[in-house]
Formats: sequence, C-alpha cells, structure tokens
Amino acid sequence: MNDRTRRTTRRSLLSATAAAASLTLAGRFPPRALADAPPVAEGCALVDGAIRRGPTSERRLALVFTGHGFAEGGGTILDELARRRGRGSFFLTGDFLANPEFEPLVRRIVAEGHYLGPHSDKHLLYCEWDSPHKLLVTREAFDADLSAVLAKIARFAPRPPVYFLPPYEHANAEIARWTEARGMRLVNYTFGTRSNADYTEDDARNFVASSEIFDGILRREREDPNGLNGFLLLLHVGVGPRRSDKFSARFGELLDRLADRGYSFARVDELLDARW
Repeated sequence: MNDRTRRTTRRSLLSATAAAASLTLAGRFPPRALADAPPVAEGCALVDGAIRRGPTSERRLALVFTGHGFAEGGGTILDELARRRGRGSFFLTGDFLANPEFEPLVRRIVAEGHYLGPHSDKHLLYCEWDSPHKLLVTREAFDADLSAVLAKIARFAPRPPVYFLPPYEHANAEIARWTEARGMRLVNYTFGTRSNADYTEDDARNFVASSEIFDGILRREREDPNGLNGFLLLLHVGVGPRRSDKFSARFGELLDRLADRGYSFARVDELLDARW
C-alpha cells in the first residue's frame, strides 16, 4: 500500500465513522428491497457490476455531473441545458447538499427536471487504486454513508434515487453488489473521452486542457462505430480555484456540436432503465 492509499484509507475510515454517527439524527427514504432495483435496459454495458454505457441503438447520451466541494460551473451548465431543452444527471455528495451556498443550485436542478442522485455522503474512497481493488471500507460504513446522503437528497427530491455514482468514480464488484442490495444500480462514466479530467489543476502533472477534452470527445464520436450513443459523459459541477481553464465555458459549444450531429441528451434513468 503506497502513502497516498494509506492517507486516503485513514480519511475514508474517519469519514465513515462520522457518517454513521450522523445517520441517527437524519430522516431517510424508506429502505428499498433488492427487487426494487430498476431493470437494466437491453444493450447496456457493465464493468465490475456498474453500468458503464447505455444502449447504442439510439442517438442519445446522458450528461452526468458530479459535485463535492465546488459548484462554480453549475449555473452555466443549467443555463446551457435549458437553452437546448436538455436533461442532465447530477450526482452530489452529502457535503455538497448540506452546503447552504449550493442549496439554490440543487433546488434549481430538481425544479428544471434533472436527475438528482448520490455521490456518497463524505466522498469516501471505497477500494485501492491498484489492482485487485481491495476494499477500504466495511459494509456497515458503506451503508451508513449511503443512507446519510440519501437522507439529504430527501430534502430536495420527491422520489428516492435508484442510480448511484461512486465517489472518485472508483469502485469494484463488491460495491456494485452492496448497491444492488439497497435496491439501486451502480453507474459510472463511459471510457474513452477524458471528459472526467476537467477537474485537473493548472500546475498538476496530470493536467488536461479543456481544448484537449473537447477535441477528445469529438474524436471519440467520430471513431467509435456507435459514436457517442449510450454514453455516460461525465463532467464536474465545479473544479475550484486551482483550475482556471474551466470546461463549463465550452459546455454550450459542446452541446451545439453534438446536437448538430443528431444527439439528444437524456437523464440516466431514461437511458438505462428498461421500463422507459
């Protein structure tokens, strides 16, 4: 185990303990049974139990946004989606949902018909980065943390969410099984565009410029036999002050380019649930 994993493991365990303690103070959605998990649409691609891509038979994709500590791109994202009558899916942590500065944005997300789902309560790291992805949290800690964020979502959403995007976009098959046991489905972004690198900081070794991300998305659309059909294209609601090159500034342009190619923008439940 390297130093980064040791530090993150310690933070994960401490955060899980805090989540378990706070759970006794919070209301929650009624427990969901395994049978309540939504049926997976035909043609979905799963990796380690998580849905990584929806059906490729139609020219539509899901725009997926995660949020934890920052939200400066949220208003622009919602404005651009509204201008094109598109729908997005927002997976937020409990810390994001509890931040009073972000409450107007969360309420707007729900009011404008977008999907609101959990991204964990305290942004825990569930398993090691190195393969095999050894678990770093217990089942009890996972359940407590998930219940805590669901209780916070209940303040905003009229119905409990059934899709869960893991923190750090990182999980394993065991996390997928635990999620399903809660009556939910684990989802994650589709590989191949580097859109998820829009958080990288200006002076970081792994920095990826917004122009590279933009070009990478369009290149994948050209080169994949199915284009971006069924894609879960992940971006971040906010990335903080250490990145000046905000991809949200080009989000509207991206929507225009994809719409010109005939794509529509669906919520994750519309894309992945066999009942739609």
